[in-house]
Amino acid sequence: MAQYNITIDSEILHYLFLKGAKDEGMAKLLESVLNQVLQAQATEQIKAEPYERTKEREDYRNGYYKNSAESLVLAGRG
Repeated sequence: MAQYNITIDSEILHYLFLKGAKDEGMAKLLESVLNQVLQAQATEQIKAEPYERTKEREDYRNGYYKNSAESLVLAGRG
């Protein structure tokens, strides 16, 4: 199994330790970790970073726009 380096933004840590925002903080933490793992897996799969051109590159990766899980559910896509 691969190892990934995960970075946690100080804003997310702040939310984790606020009294009334623990659920929101945990959601932000989970979202951040999952996005970083997915990015790392995509990079590993195609053997190139975003916008990087290498001889070993095996595929292309499409761009994306920031979207929260909540907005997907509200739009009926989740």
